[in-house]
Amino acid sequence: MPNPGDLIVTAMPGAVQGKRRPGVVLSSRSYHNQRPDVIVGLVTTNTAVASATTDHILLDWQQAGLTKPSAYRTYLSTVASADCHVIGRLSARDWQAVQTAARLALEI
Repeated sequence: MPNPGDLIVTAMPGAVQGKRRPGVVLSSRSYHNQRPDVIVGLVTTNTAVASATTDHILLDWQQAGLTKPSAYRTYLSTVASADCHVIGRLSARDWQAVQTAARLALEI
């Protein structure tokens, strides 16, 4: 079961069919204990599009297990936890910034 702040690879809804993409797990352990899915935010290598206050250019992308410079975007979806492959974990500073971006987008 992935944990909040984990980087995963999964088939993201709305993405090119069959292409698996990276994402950040945003849902809590409590959510995971009660549901078969996880809430995921998009990770993209197109860092030029990540210019909103609800986006974040990942500073420690290599440490997190990514192969290219990447950014988090608050484009949310739910995916089956069984379809999530954990590839790494965000650094503390990137995780903090992603949480801030998600709160700004959702007003939570």
